[in-house]
Formats: sequence, C-alpha cells, structure tokens
Amino acid sequence: MNILLLGSGGRESALARKLSQSPRCTQLWIAPGNGGTEAYGTNVAMSPLDFEAIAQFVDGNAVDMVVVGNEDPLVAGIYDYFENKPVLVVGPSKAAAALEGSKDFAKGFMNRHGIPTAAYETFTKDTLEAGCAFLESLKPPYVLKADGLAAGKGVLIVPGLDEAKAELAEMLGGSFGAASSKVVIEEFLDGIECSVFVLTDGNGGYRVLPVAKDYKRIGEGDTGPNTGGMGAVSPVPFADEAFMQKVEERIILPTLRGLAEENLTYRGFIFLGLINCGGEPKVIEYNVRMGDPETEVVMPRLKSDLVDLLEGCAKGDLGDIPAEHDPRTAVTVIAVSGGYPGSYPKGKEIAGELNPASSIVFHAGTKRDADGRLLTSGGRVLAVTSYGDSIADALAHSYEALGHISFEGMNYRRDIGRDLMKL
Repeated sequence: MNILLLGSGGRESALARKLSQSPRCTQLWIAPGNGGTEAYGTNVAMSPLDFEAIAQFVDGNAVDMVVVGNEDPLVAGIYDYFENKPVLVVGPSKAAAALEGSKDFAKGFMNRHGIPTAAYETFTKDTLEAGCAFLESLKPPYVLKADGLAAGKGVLIVPGLDEAKAELAEMLGGSFGAASSKVVIEEFLDGIECSVFVLTDGNGGYRVLPVAKDYKRIGEGDTGPNTGGMGAVSPVPFADEAFMQKVEERIILPTLRGLAEENLTYRGFIFLGLINCGGEPKVIEYNVRMGDPETEVVMPRLKSDLVDLLEGCAKGDLGDIPAEHDPRTAVTVIAVSGGYPGSYPKGKEIAGELNPASSIVFHAGTKRDADGRLLTSGGRVLAVTSYGDSIADALAHSYEALGHISFEGMNYRRDIGRDLMKL
C-alpha cells in the first residue's frame, strides 16, 4: 500500500515510524516532513492545506491512503475534498471535525448526548458584560478557551477574577485572532488529566489505543506558560480497568452514538482529553487527531499493524482487526528551544547521538540544510522516548539519551512522570 502522511511534527515522526514498520507499507511519503522523518519514508515539500497539490500527488503516485496528522486540514475539510476520489482518507468530515474546530460546538455536542463535562457558557465581544457576570458566578480559578484553533495555546487558567475579566476582554478583542472571536468559559474541574485515543470506522467499530498523560507547562512542577507539550507517559496508573469501563460506557459509546445520530462522518482518531475527578471521568476537550507528544508514547506501545487499523477505519469496517498493547511503560521527554513557548531562535545545529540503543529519538522541529547538517526549526525540537518496566526505569533511559544530545539553548523538564510515581 502506498501511503501519504500529512504533517511535520513529532506526532508525524512517530506515525511515520509505525507505518514504515508494516509489511503492507510499500511506499511512504511525508508532506512536508522534517529532518528526521526521512528515515522512514520520502519527504515531500507540500503543504497539508494545499488540497489541489495533494490531489495531484495522489494521482501521480498511485497513493492508496492519506493519513492526516494534524488538525488544520481536517477542520478545513480534506476528508470532504477527497470523498468522491479513489483514495482512502483517515479522518473525520469537516462537519465532524468541528469537535475540535469549535469548543462551543463540542460542548453543545456533549450536552446533547449526556457526556460528562464542565458547566460552561459561550460569549462574544457583544456579550462581554454577560461574560464578566458569568465569571462572577464561578469559583476560582477561571477557565477561558478560545473557540477556534489556536495551536494548542488557546486555553487560559486564571487564578483571579479581575485578571480573568481582563483576559476575557483581550481574547474577545483578538488576542488569539479569529480563534477567540468566541470564548467558552468553563467551571474549573479539579483532578488529574489523561488522554484516551479511539480509532473508529464510523459504523460502530472502534478500538481503544494505549492511554497517555502529557505535561503541558514549560516548568517543572507544572509551572510557567502552557506549551504544546513537554513530555508524556503511557500507561497511566489511575486509568485502570474500572476507570476505563466508565470511560467506555459514559464517554466513548455516547460519543459514537452521537456522531451517528447527527450524521457526522467520522473515520479516524478521536482524542478524548479527560480529567479524573475522584474516580469519575469528565471530558475537557475533543481533538480529531492524535495528540502530540502523546503519539510518541502511544505508537511505540501499539503492537498491532497500524496500516491494517487505519485501512479498516477508512473503509468503514474495522472488523476483528486487533489493537494490542505492549505491556511495557513508555516515557517521552521533549527537548525544546531556548525561549519556548515565547520567541526562540532557529537554525541551531543539533549534535550528539540521535540513534541511541535504548531510546527512540523522534524529530519534531528539525530540518536539514544544504550541507546535510541537522538544525532546529521549531519550539519543540526532539522527542526522546524510552521503554521500561516502570515509569522511573523508562524515564532514566530517556534522560540518559538526552545527556548525549545538545544544541544551543536546549531545555527540557526533569520531572516528567514524577507525579504518577506517587500514585
């Protein structure tokens, strides 16, 4: 099978590695890819949002399946664009992708189908005064979410009421561009988060992939600004059989039934961002693709053939295709550029051992220059993943590998997974 994977980050690096391991993968292209994805296939200088160019590439290279890594093409309607063309596309329709593209739509969907989530209301600049009044009715801290896509940074958790009102005004004034023309205000849920990933074929068939927990803040002890993610762990100790049964019965099955009832075509990954509130799972958010950096621990723990699973989803029939999990623990630590998530330099040369014996180094923000040197090209640069018999064991391998890698300004958290060791 000839496969085109769209995207350029650590998630796509992990997906590319897993796809390339399948005996059914004849040829793999990654568009645009990065400085490390070339190890698994052929990079193609093409934007995931240029549907016309993608269609020409698909026709010219006999591509059998398009796997969409990031959310932007899905929200823009790539599934619909190819719906009547002879190529399989892994992902939801544009209408279904609104589960990630609009926080307000997602919250309304959950309310319509009885899926547990935080109480909320949505506001625009014309209802700013009502938004401030709603904030006054809540207990701190205050959760404000840009309605649209904001590169993983559109969620603010604000400790004080006055600050929350000021942030609301700034968001509705355009601090996140068009993404915050509407803002969802939610009650704060106290608990510990995890990410549950489901593959669905749109016809009732689904598989639950390994559960993960990511670490979003730049500083140790979960301090400092939000980032796209500084690390991830899988499995998650509290996501035991009893917890996951609740997730399946109260969240996964109602979500799939809701999609069917609303005639929303969905054939691909559903990312459930959950919070464990005293043993009760609630949905923080939906995403319509795999998470990053969670993919970097989930894919190494998936023992089954990813090509088989994705083909089953795209054809609308998962049948009895298995999704077996590796029992080992996997831990990912992200090496980021100095200054991230604020402004940061690019083009710093990366040196050291990038193929360690006991770890996997996924490239996230890297590129090759004309001389073949590997350079930084993003905020999140490398994702170092290791297996272990425990979180501590896997973590030690990842930190050992990071000790043999360097670039100017390199930074990473040294406490990934430590909170879970106490459970």
